[in-house]
Amino acid sequence: MIDYDVFRQFGEAITHLGEMARKVEMPDAERVARAKAVMLAKIDRPMAVDLESCVKCGYCSEACHFHVQTGDPKYTPTRKLDLLRRVYGREVSLLRYVRRLFEREITAGELREWQELVYDSCTECGRCSYACPMGINIARGVNVMREALAAAGLVPDELLAVEQEQDARGSVFGVGARELQGALDKLRASGLDVPLDKPKADVLVLTTVIDILLFQDALIATVKIMNRLGLDWTFRSGGFESANFGLLSGVEDLQRKATRNIIEEAIAIGAKTVIVPECGHSYPALRWDGAAMAGKPLPFEVLAVSEFIGREVQAGRLKLKSAGARKLTYHDACKLGRHGGILDEPRAALRALDVDFRESSPSGEMNWCCGGGAGVFLLNRAAGLRQKAFELKAQQIDATGAESVVMSCGSCRLNFMNGQAQSNWPVKVESLVELVGANLADSL
Repeated sequence: MIDYDVFRQFGEAITHLGEMARKVEMPDAERVARAKAVMLAKIDRPMAVDLESCVKCGYCSEACHFHVQTGDPKYTPTRKLDLLRRVYGREVSLLRYVRRLFEREITAGELREWQELVYDSCTECGRCSYACPMGINIARGVNVMREALAAAGLVPDELLAVEQEQDARGSVFGVGARELQGALDKLRASGLDVPLDKPKADVLVLTTVIDILLFQDALIATVKIMNRLGLDWTFRSGGFESANFGLLSGVEDLQRKATRNIIEEAIAIGAKTVIVPECGHSYPALRWDGAAMAGKPLPFEVLAVSEFIGREVQAGRLKLKSAGARKLTYHDACKLGRHGGILDEPRAALRALDVDFRESSPSGEMNWCCGGGAGVFLLNRAAGLRQKAFELKAQQIDATGAESVVMSCGSCRLNFMNGQAQSNWPVKVESLVELVGANLADSL
């Protein structure tokens, strides 16, 4: 069970997180030049088509949880690409010489204004892209804007503090190899067999600071599931942290460093599979961006733990017992469901638990975001926006009549728990891996 005292302490620590950041000072002209350099480097043919294609229809607004809940036009998703669109128009487009006559240069003041638009009020959930009749990949454009602002020294302080810690010390929220060792020692003391730093293994299992500090039952459940399946697996103290704050902040060098660290550990032990924990953004960071960060194809398969569990259940290798006639629904984390296509596997696991499963509407690819992803959960000034997004999500779940919502992302879980505490929401918040780990059949 989650220790709510620790949860509250974690929340209190977040309120002071920005105080730890080392500010990046530079002249405004340099901020603009650096931001533009990143934008120009990232504008390829598909992005150029995206930037030319917007017809200002407004469908993306209706798909955005922040816009729907506030009605504020500044949160229109396609508007978040306006600075990128202007740089493209003035510097790259065929009509650039004409556009320079009426489209002005971007300014440092606008970069500061856009910080809220691409960090605080965008989880890069991708729902707007699904709704766009022109097929514009707005989430990718927002990610480029984060990279541009990072180059300009304008990462929000909270993300900056954690990014700097991960870069300098290889730890996140003070959790490094020593803290992992301590957490696993406690599991061993409880009677669990927990492999660490095996020189060779077929499966490398990653974890995350959230599970080590807060959701230790998820860590326990993961160990139980791996052992029940009889897999040749291990944690590695040199590469266990799946969270990638380079990706969240827009600092590509750190994203590459953190990703390569995991890849090198997996290759060193000859892993055929790497399993990512319940951490939404960690999956695309390794599964979709990993090969680009490594500069070559990955010699192993990357699976989210919910995807892995579902596959094992579907293949008949993981047997589950009934979790009781409970009314459950499932929240699709955006990076897993909409971006990663992991939709059927978690549901297969839930149905194998013989529960009263109730699908929400909309669900799957058009599921509403919880409002806390892409690092937004850590931003103190975004608290009001996050709560509004949560309230939309809560309404969607309430409509199912479920008594519990199950999820496969720690960030979503944190945002749900925070929203629950703010509004006394009565629905229970659960982890898929914990639910499965608690209901393993007595024998295979």
